[in-house]
Amino acid sequence: MSVSTAAADQSVCAPLPVLGRDVTVPLVTGGEVTYAALDYAASAPALQRVWDDVAAYAPYYGSVHRGAGYLSQLSTDLFENARRTVAEFLDCREDDQVVFTRSTTDSLNLLAAALPADCQVFVFETEHHASLLPWQDARVTYLDAPRTPRGAVATLERALADRDPHGPALVCVTGASNVTGELWPVRELAAAAHAHGARIVLDAAQLAPHHPVSVGDLGVDWVAFSGHKLYAPFGSGVLAGRSDWLRAAEPYLAGGGASRKVARRADGGVDVEWHEGAARHEAGSPNVIGAYSIASACKALTEEGFDRIVARERHLIRTVREGLAEVPAVRVFSLFGDDAPRVGVISFVVEGWNSSHFAAALSAEYGIGVRDGLFCAHPLLRTLLGSDPQTQGECGAPEAAPGETSLNAIRVSFGAGTPDEHVERFVRAVKELVRDGAQWRYRTEGGRCVPAV
Repeated sequence: MSVSTAAADQSVCAPLPVLGRDVTVPLVTGGEVTYAALDYAASAPALQRVWDDVAAYAPYYGSVHRGAGYLSQLSTDLFENARRTVAEFLDCREDDQVVFTRSTTDSLNLLAAALPADCQVFVFETEHHASLLPWQDARVTYLDAPRTPRGAVATLERALADRDPHGPALVCVTGASNVTGELWPVRELAAAAHAHGARIVLDAAQLAPHHPVSVGDLGVDWVAFSGHKLYAPFGSGVLAGRSDWLRAAEPYLAGGGASRKVARRADGGVDVEWHEGAARHEAGSPNVIGAYSIASACKALTEEGFDRIVARERHLIRTVREGLAEVPAVRVFSLFGDDAPRVGVISFVVEGWNSSHFAAALSAEYGIGVRDGLFCAHPLLRTLLGSDPQTQGECGAPEAAPGETSLNAIRVSFGAGTPDEHVERFVRAVKELVRDGAQWRYRTEGGRCVPAV
């Protein structure tokens, strides 16, 4: 890439201010360096604006919905306005519900608990465990990893054609892979699902922080995502979409807030009338700050403009992928090929290195935080690694023999808050480690590789 092209890309959108951008960490080789947080796919740093909004609200914190005091009323308005902000961010339909949860995992487990009787679920083996595992009480059909977007749609269509056309069915699919970063053909998969009388839920945990997500445009029935990947603090998530299955299901949690009326019966029991709206599945005192922080992040990303965010992220993706392509020992994983559109999530292995050893060296010697392992997507990683499906992935010996197949991988991920220097330092560090080896000795401790002291 030419200097002028890079400069043009950078001018589209500067990195958004995030917490921790000036944190320094010690290096085992001596000195300190500004920490390069390149593990956004696990948890993105909170936007400074989100943190400032939360701090400004904190003195006015009050219990929502049932308090007569001013702060309770203010907090109630803030909580319900956050719900409307999220609905706008997702371009929800007029009768859709937005339910606040703890995370994407919690959202999909909520939906799993609301499935109609005898519902059949279709899910690709490529899913994160959050969307692969919640359906254990349903009839589940696991689909093999496709190798093209068209192949994904064809695989789903064949599976749906073989199902009972009269029973309820649900398709669960990711919007962007947490392993390869590749974008999935959500719109086409939704059309295929609906053509066969099925519904579809989108795991947007990796998509929503990087691209606009429109329920209407994509044609999905539900969307799930987490605040901590959307530049908000931990502990909040969203399930948004059609209300009928949620309204018909027993409350996800039983307790105050979910109940409209409770009365004792003559036989000593209780009769309960549950709410029919989002409150039905939000029992207990809600995470008002979590909901507000998600809404703040939604506003910040919308106002910045996803066109600008996407354009700059493509520049960062090019920097990393072109840099890794210059290292023959590095193998980058992909399902759909090098030209597939993707977000800033890239997984790879390095010949002759155990992945945990490599990640430990990036951290200890360069101040770079990445992720190693199977990324809560074990079936997909084992398919990409070409390993036995039963093989357990763990840290392993730090002194991996040249040519040894690592039982896990390395993932670098970034987003709207990532400076160019962080990805440039990462590329330089990969090249130096492959060329020169680690400068420090490492050992295995508690299943992880750590610097030996």
